[in-house]
Amino acid sequence: MAFGWGKLGLFAGGVLFGTAGIKILSSKDAKKVYTHSTAAALRAKECVMTTATKIRENADDILADAKQINEKRAAESEIVEDAGN
Repeated sequence: MAFGWGKLGLFAGGVLFGTAGIKILSSKDAKKVYTHSTAAALRAKECVMTTATKIRENADDILADAKQINEKRAAESEIVEDAGN
């Protein structure tokens, strides 16, 4: 099975491109981009967590109010039943 010059050239080009890619990805400018991207992701996470906390607090308030409504209705129902006897 012949390897051929075309395949060898393609392989060499891939190695060269890969080596250049590693140098580009580890450059000072790339590090700055990674840092800013990570900072943006952390800000987005904080925003999502703040929103989730607000939603959870509102849900807790709604649940507490609903329980109070049901307790009041149950108490009123007992009074009506007692009055009917």
